[in-house]
Amino acid sequence: MASETLIRFGILGCAEIARKFSRAITMVPTATLYAVGSRSLEKAKAFASANNFPPNAKVYGSYEEVLEDPDVDAVYVPLPTSLHKKWAVLAAQKKKHILLEKPVGLNVAEFDAILEACESNGVQIMDGTMWVHHPRTAAMKEFISDADRFGQLKSVHTIFSFAGDDDFLKNDIRVKPDLDGLGALGDAGWYCTRGILWAANYELPKTVTALPGAVLNEAGVILSCGSSLQWADGKVATFQCSFLSHLTMDITAIGTKGTLHLNDFIIPFQAKEAHFSLASKSGFNELVTGWEPTPSKQIVMTDLPQEAQMVREFSRLVGEIKKGSKPETKWPTISRKTQLVLDAVKVSIKNGFQPVEL
Repeated sequence: MASETLIRFGILGCAEIARKFSRAITMVPTATLYAVGSRSLEKAKAFASANNFPPNAKVYGSYEEVLEDPDVDAVYVPLPTSLHKKWAVLAAQKKKHILLEKPVGLNVAEFDAILEACESNGVQIMDGTMWVHHPRTAAMKEFISDADRFGQLKSVHTIFSFAGDDDFLKNDIRVKPDLDGLGALGDAGWYCTRGILWAANYELPKTVTALPGAVLNEAGVILSCGSSLQWADGKVATFQCSFLSHLTMDITAIGTKGTLHLNDFIIPFQAKEAHFSLASKSGFNELVTGWEPTPSKQIVMTDLPQEAQMVREFSRLVGEIKKGSKPETKWPTISRKTQLVLDAVKVSIKNGFQPVEL
């Protein structure tokens, strides 16, 4: 561990999610909370005090000061989506590596501008989708990649919903068109889409069709919607995302020989123990009164929660760049594909739920 580079993080803003991220940094030996910036110096001081920043951490009354600090290696950007392009581009221009909250932009054109800045300045960018870094996800990928146990992927179905209360539905930034204009599609739908693409080895679908029944608020922001995705080889997928339904986060991937089920794919029920269900070559028994074999529960333990796993991996990549390596292109490529699907769903809703080709 001593040979690994310590990565000094600056945080832009004091969003609620930044509390979870700050805690994650304190759990990773190769990362440290170095600076936080807010439009209010008092707010930044209160945030640093409440979230275990070291006594010598820098506290700034603006985002610009964090970016100007020569000792900040990387920045975490939990700002409203409408501000991502501005601040991520500025961060890249200041040679700061970027961990960017999802959705990465209001559309793929915004993210392409961010990518151009990152590529021009040699900085790493990764989005804040935490669940893909959990060791359970690697175990699940091993199963659905097994041609003998799972076979060929045929369909994927994902759901992420939670019931926002009256205050949330009126005042949260995720229902404001000038802040997070993608609403439930950008927030919950991002995870659903990423789950589908993950199962499909990040192969983009041929067409995306929003499902009738989308609910928008008076400002035109999506509160609930669904979509179907179709691939040229016959694979299909659906997802449903909502701010109006009870907390649910399911993924089901079905192959020709097996099935994967998971009921907490975004945030595990427990931080250090996670499970998933798999069935392989199942059928009915002779009297059709049960299954043979029955699905099995797979348990995966982890020393660090998934948010800390994400910080550890991002810090590793930044450390490698500081030693002369090139930025890892896998993560921005995955982010861009996820954003492309979200864009297509939004266009399909706008066009009366017509198919959109990618």
